Amino acid sequence: MDLLILINDDRGWQLGCTFIQDDLQVGHDIYCTTWERLQKDAEYEHPNISKLMDAKIVYCADEKYRERLENLRKKASGILTAPFSEEDYTKAEKLLKEAEHYYTLAMISEQQSDVLDGAGRVIYYVENAIAMLNKRYFRYGVKRAYEELNAMENRPENLCGLINAVLSATSVTSVRTHLSTLMKETMAVFRHVKETIALQKKPASPDELGGTYEEMYSNWRNKMHAAAEAGNRHLAFMSLVSAKAMFDEIHSEAAIDRYDVLGAYDPEDLRKTAAGFDGILSEYLKEYRKAGLQAKHYSDIDAFVLDYQAAH
Repeated sequence: MDLLILINDDRGWQLGCTFIQDDLQVGHDIYCTTWERLQKDAEYEHPNISKLMDAKIVYCADEKYRERLENLRKKASGILTAPFSEEDYTKAEKLLKEAEHYYTLAMISEQQSDVLDGAGRVIYYVENAIAMLNKRYFRYGVKRAYEELNAMENRPENLCGLINAVLSATSVTSVRTHLSTLMKETMAVFRHVKETIALQKKPASPDELGGTYEEMYSNWRNKMHAAAEAGNRHLAFMSLVSAKAMFDEIHSEAAIDRYDVLGAYDPEDLRKTAAGFDGILSEYLKEYRKAGLQAKHYSDIDAFVLDYQAAH
């Protein structure tokens, strides 16, 4: 039996206790939590909120506490029942990034126990991320995790089978192979959901896009051509990485097409790389046209000064 005591101040922590009942060979856990923790649970930042949503109230010292708890449950329920949004996706993606972190550790660790520890954490965060991607929370604990995961719509087709393949692996190499498959399939589901959200966005507005083309031109075009002249692969590649980050940021906020910025990189031909980036910039101008914008060009600095002074 688990008994949760909601305490009002630090003196309440002394009520916590764990013990083993010998005649039944079972353990019991009397544990405490605070209003602050339940308030965080009500924000639905993770899917382990069953203690907030489903715990049965066996005793309440004052009706005001019951009302306060019910208000927190209503808040969480409101989040759970609202249509899936970009904010919901961001919450789920945060947990996916945790899985990616531990996947990296599992792939580079040398000790088998460290690989297995990383794999376990990957599974934990993948399961949590998938639950968040479906705006669900776990009601029944680890024993029935597969049952709950299989009932979720947005998930890899054979999610539980992919997890079980990791758990059944008998070597470090096999663990890593199956872990890679689990991560790839999970990330594919996330990409699909993200693309679905993008299709629901309104067309990009002039306020969202204004100045972005000019900033890209200023930040990276000349760097790309300078890198080509000097044969500087580091400058070329890192400039493309920075440009991709800006394209990704714009795409996360506005309905624009995807641009394969790093696809322009050719380490054996940096002139081709620079030309490829120019082509991407040229393609991006169609986003301006769709938003009713024109890139700002001036014949020389004097023309800019005159226009700037007139506008300000």
